[in-house]
Amino acid sequence: MPKTLPSSAPGGPRGGRGRRVSTTLAEINVIPLVDVMLVLLIIFMVAAPMLQRGVEVTLPEARQSREISGERLFVDVPLSYRENRRVHLAKEEVRIEVLAERIRQALINKVDKQVFVRSDSKLEVQALIDVLDALKAGGAETAGIVTDPPKTR
Repeated sequence: MPKTLPSSAPGGPRGGRGRRVSTTLAEINVIPLVDVMLVLLIIFMVAAPMLQRGVEVTLPEARQSREISGERLFVDVPLSYRENRRVHLAKEEVRIEVLAERIRQALINKVDKQVFVRSDSKLEVQALIDVLDALKAGGAETAGIVTDPPKTR
């Protein structure tokens, strides 16, 4: 609401021009701000589960497999490794050429220098050997291959 100031006396500095009206500029319209914030909240709630999705890897089956416990370092080798020669180290895409250095950096402060490879079952053995060679060059003492237990029929 505009504020009105009293007029000066006749003969004053304004010469009695009447009441002066000034507007306040410090008012914030809160309703559009709340609307925008709610829309942003909904967008982030919908997008967050999509960002946490991991790499699609179909693991090979093994008759004797054990559960892996504790915090371990995993390298995922998806089926797309054939085309782009990239693996995933802790949800980050890494080229095979720099995998040895990245493993060296990841294992620098760890006592247990074990790395587990989750490889797609449709990949050739040579692709898996390339990844295992890079892991050994990076300082991994042992590299395990993660498998799924056999499906009951």
